[in-house]
Amino acid sequence: MEKSEVIKSGSQDTPRSNSLTKNPVHHGSRSKFEERAHIDALATAPGVTMASFAHLDEKKILRRMDLRLIPMLALLYLLSFLDRGNIGNAKIEGLVEDLNMTGPQYNWCLTVFFFTYAAFEVPSNLLLKKLRPSIWLPTIMVAWGVVMTLMGIVQNYHGLLIARIFLGMAEAGLFPGVAYYITMWYCRHEAQFRQALFFSAASVAGAFSGLLAFGIAHMDGVGGLEGWRWIFILEGILTVIVAFIAFFTLHDFPETATFLTEEERAFIVYRLKYQGHQSGDEVKVAQDDTFQWKYVKAAFLDWQIWTNIWVYWGIVAPLYGISLFLPTIIRSLGYTSSTAQLLTVPIYITASVLAVAVAWFSDQYGKRSPFILVCLIFMAIGFIMCIASTKAGIIYAGVFIAACALYPAFPGNITWLSNNLAGSTKRATGQAIQIAMGNLAGAMASNFYRAKDAPHYVLGHALELAFICAGILALLVLVFNYRRINVKRERQIAEGAHSGYTPEEMSALGDRAITFRYFL
Repeated sequence: MEKSEVIKSGSQDTPRSNSLTKNPVHHGSRSKFEERAHIDALATAPGVTMASFAHLDEKKILRRMDLRLIPMLALLYLLSFLDRGNIGNAKIEGLVEDLNMTGPQYNWCLTVFFFTYAAFEVPSNLLLKKLRPSIWLPTIMVAWGVVMTLMGIVQNYHGLLIARIFLGMAEAGLFPGVAYYITMWYCRHEAQFRQALFFSAASVAGAFSGLLAFGIAHMDGVGGLEGWRWIFILEGILTVIVAFIAFFTLHDFPETATFLTEEERAFIVYRLKYQGHQSGDEVKVAQDDTFQWKYVKAAFLDWQIWTNIWVYWGIVAPLYGISLFLPTIIRSLGYTSSTAQLLTVPIYITASVLAVAVAWFSDQYGKRSPFILVCLIFMAIGFIMCIASTKAGIIYAGVFIAACALYPAFPGNITWLSNNLAGSTKRATGQAIQIAMGNLAGAMASNFYRAKDAPHYVLGHALELAFICAGILALLVLVFNYRRINVKRERQIAEGAHSGYTPEEMSALGDRAITFRYFL
C-alpha cells in the first residue's frame, strides 16, 4: 500500500500533503463511535505495514501524547493516594483520641476500605471499557471527593467506618482504570515508563501528604473543628474541583484524539493492534478489541493472572503497610508528630525518582522480571534491617530502602501483566482482577502494625517479609513458564502450525495464540 492510501477518508485521491495530515482533525459529521471504526479500518486495511507510516516522527507523536495525557493522570492518582492514605496523618493529629476509638477499631477502619475497593474494581473497568474515560473517571472522583469531605464531620467510630466503606467503593475504579487507559494508548515496550510517571505521583502524594498535614494541622480550632478534620475536608474539596477540570481535559481514545492527525491516529492504533508479535514475525494477527463476555471469562480462568497476584501481594502488602503506618512508625522511634510528618518526605521523593528511572531502563531493555526481582530483593533487605535492629536510625534506613525498592516494583508488575494479556476486554478485566485481588493484601497489611507491637513492630515487618518472599517465588514461576511457552510457540510457527487457523480465530485466541510472545 502506498503511504498516501493510509489516510484515505472517502476520497480515492487524498494526497499525504493534504491538511488532513498536518492539522488535528475535526471529525465533522462523524460520531465518536463512527470515528473509532473509521480509524480502526484505516489501521487494519490490507497491505498496511509499519513502512506505511515510516515518514511519521514516532518520538514526536509520543511526546505529544505524554504532554496531553500523563500530567492529568498523575494528578488524579496523586489525589486518590492522598485521600486514601491521609487517615494515617489524621491519626497522629488526634483522630483516634477525639473519636474515642481503640487500636483495633482504627485498624478496622483501614481494613474495610479494601473490601469494597476490591469488589468494585472489575465492574468499574468493564464500565470504563463501555463508557468514555472522560466521563467515568471524573464521575468516580466526584464521588470519593464528597465522601472524603464528609469524613471531616464524623462523630464516632461507626461514622468513620461507614465513610471508609463508601470511600473504597468510590475509589475502586481509578487505579485499574488509569492502568488500563495507558494500555489503550501506549505499546507494551513503552508502558512502564508512563505507568511509573503517573504512579510516581503516589510517591509525591506521600511527601505532599506529610507537608500538607503538617500545615493543615495548624488549623486546629478554626471553625470549632480539630486539625485532623480539616485534613479530610480540604483534601476532599480539592478532589472535587480537580474532577470537574478532568471532565474537560481527559482524552478518551487514540481514534478520537483531536491533538493528532488522522494518519497519526491510524499509526497509533496500528502499533497497538500488532504489538504482541516479534519484529521479525512473518505472521501477524490484529488484537481483538471487541467486548465479549467470553473474554471476561478467559481472564478469570487465566493461570498467569492468579500467579502474578502473588507477585503483586509481595509489593502491595509492604506498600500499604508503609503508606498507612509510616508516620506512626517514625513517631514511635521518639520523634514528635510534626517531625514524623516531615521525615516521611525524603523517603517518598527518592522513591518517586527511582520509580521513573527504573521504568525508563526497563522499557529501554525490553525486560520486566529482572528489574522486579531486584526490587523485591532490596525490599527484603530493608525489612530484615527493621527486624534485626532496635536502633531508630537503622529502622528508618530499613524503611527507606524498602520504600525506594517497592515504588519502582509496583508499576513494573502492573505493566508486566498488561504486556502479557492480549485483547482489550481481557486486558481490562485481567488488570482489574490483579489490582482487586492484590489489594486484599492492603486489607491484611492494615492489621500488621498493631499498637501493642510499638515501637519496633517486629511482627508487622516479619509479615511483610513473608509476602515479599512469596512474591519472589511466584515471579520465578512466571518467568520459567513464559520462557517455556515462547520456545514452544516459536517451534510451532516454524512447523507451520499457524496455517490451520484463520486470522479471526487467531485474533480471538488473544495471548493464547501461537503468534503471541510473552514479555519477560
